Amino acid sequence: MKSNFKRASLLVTGLLVGGKLFAQSPDTTRATTTDYVKPFSSEDSFRTWSIGVSGGILSPYTIIGSNRKQDFTHPKVELGYGAYIKKQITSGFGIQADFMGGKLSGENSQVGPLGNTYDSYSTKLHYALSLSGNVTVGNISWRNNKNAIQPYVTAGVGAMHYTPVITSGGVSQNFKTADNGSINELFVPVGVGVKLNVARGVNIDLGYQVNFAYSDNVDGFNYGSNNDRFSYAHAGLEFALGKSSKPQLASHNPVSSMRTEYLTENQNTKNQLQSEIDAQKAQNDQLKADLATTNANLAKFTTDSDGDGVPDFFDKCPNTPTGTKVDGAGCPLPVAKPDVKVYVTEEDRKVVKEAIKNLEFDFGKATIRAHSYPSLDRVADLLVAKNFSLKLAGHTDNVGSNDANLRLSKERAESIKSYLVSKGANASRIEATGYGETQPIASNKTAKGRQQNRRVEFTLF
Repeated sequence: MKSNFKRASLLVTGLLVGGKLFAQSPDTTRATTTDYVKPFSSEDSFRTWSIGVSGGILSPYTIIGSNRKQDFTHPKVELGYGAYIKKQITSGFGIQADFMGGKLSGENSQVGPLGNTYDSYSTKLHYALSLSGNVTVGNISWRNNKNAIQPYVTAGVGAMHYTPVITSGGVSQNFKTADNGSINELFVPVGVGVKLNVARGVNIDLGYQVNFAYSDNVDGFNYGSNNDRFSYAHAGLEFALGKSSKPQLASHNPVSSMRTEYLTENQNTKNQLQSEIDAQKAQNDQLKADLATTNANLAKFTTDSDGDGVPDFFDKCPNTPTGTKVDGAGCPLPVAKPDVKVYVTEEDRKVVKEAIKNLEFDFGKATIRAHSYPSLDRVADLLVAKNFSLKLAGHTDNVGSNDANLRLSKERAESIKSYLVSKGANASRIEATGYGETQPIASNKTAKGRQQNRRVEFTLF
């Protein structure tokens, strides 16, 4: 039977030691941004309530204390089960309410003070209710964002309700006769274990618990001065309650959140500084571009390619020869010519009179007749040769309307001017005016008078 105890103990120990293989999770495999919670956040940022169920073995054999001095020398292994609800206060400490039930048994009692012995006992553990403190020691890590397991220790106090039955010579009887043989007593549970994080909010719970009874009645036999004790090695599942988007406080690593916060703030500061540097560079580049544009504009106002003293931007006459005097627009100043007195001779007047005498137009029109051209050509030659000025004054008789006569006189004077200009005369020195019927030199009542009034006067000067 001792071999059974040893195998059970080795099984639990193997589970505890084997869990070490999964003890730590590298940053790249288990660390997720969903586990990040801003440091010093309120409790509402976490899932703090959880429930758990377990199954395992109940045995009078414990890994602590002297098992040889127990009341029965051959403890047996029986089925046990449990459940709990836990409130996590901090990342390292929680308060847990436990329920445990099952059966305890053993064989071959020690020899009692009166020489009495028993073949075996069987105790029905109806329930064991306890309130314990749960200290998690593996969730805070300076090396990893999150550990894959969280070792823990528990200790508390509770009450248990059980019924011991002892057998001697094939006859079984309740240890107590009152209350149908049931007993209510206090006990102290002390345990260790590990929780493996297999999914978000789901943990495998592997634990070993020693329960110290506050009496020597659990096995129904009093031997020696030691109180009874029994162990519960179990495996179970824990489920975190609350929104799945929140991390479980018991498995949360606050150091990782502080590290993430530091890196995030550091990156944000770096990004902000880089943005400010980029903005300053962009501003400097804009200032350089503006300065280059300003210099280019200044060059437009200061460059003088032809050296005439007027910048190209304002120079309306570029490429002026060197030494040429120019005005404010860069154009050459006119060269003053000496005044030359021009005298109108009698011969000049004869040329003009001859042209007036031979001048004829088509009736009612401003068209010069061809036989008038030779004398007009001589007038043109005279104007070109001596740079004379000429005033042309057109007149009509009073036949027709005033407006028509005024228009016709003006057109005839302009017709003569155009002809003379076509022969080389300076247009700026010829003035053409029409007076219509307003300045007659003879009576319009006779044909001869009207003929005299239809004229173009030439004034040479």
